[in-house]
Amino acid sequence: MRADAVRNLETVLTTGARMLADDPAASIGAIAAEAGVDRRTVYRHFASRDELLAAVYDARLSAVEEAVDRARLREAPVPVALHRYVEGIIEVNRKWPVELTRMRAEPSIQDRRGRMIAEVDAFLARATAAGFFRADVPEGWVSDVLIQLLHLASKQPSSAAEAADVLVGTLVRGVGAA
Repeated sequence: MRADAVRNLETVLTTGARMLADDPAASIGAIAAEAGVDRRTVYRHFASRDELLAAVYDARLSAVEEAVDRARLREAPVPVALHRYVEGIIEVNRKWPVELTRMRAEPSIQDRRGRMIAEVDAFLARATAAGFFRADVPEGWVSDVLIQLLHLASKQPSSAAEAADVLVGTLVRGVGAA
């Protein structure tokens, strides 16, 4: 694809994510208009609204996978990996605000999402075993708190790095072992 076509596609997808997060019934025409492209441009890439929605979910999941990879959850020191992960996911949530709940029935999405959840759960278990998080909280509690804090932090007006600082500080002081 030409560079302008790639930019148009990226703009359509990110605009679609934002608009669909606000209004799950947003039309292709409305998304195209907001993205500043002709409706036919969208239809050249996506035969239907469902195809556009699937592409938005795919792009969001790809961004999550990249954030998890960059965090180096398996090998980086726990505080470093946690901050990288949190900052990366805040950036993903801001760029791709559409929720995955509507696509969870799609097996390929479900499998990819499941792999990311398992990766983060393994990291949280490693962090707990290393004494970074308290072991006396109910199973899954740290993960549940982290997810909720990510949702809150993603809506803050500060930079992703600043929001990550606040989130990690809140998480560590709330369920941290020290």
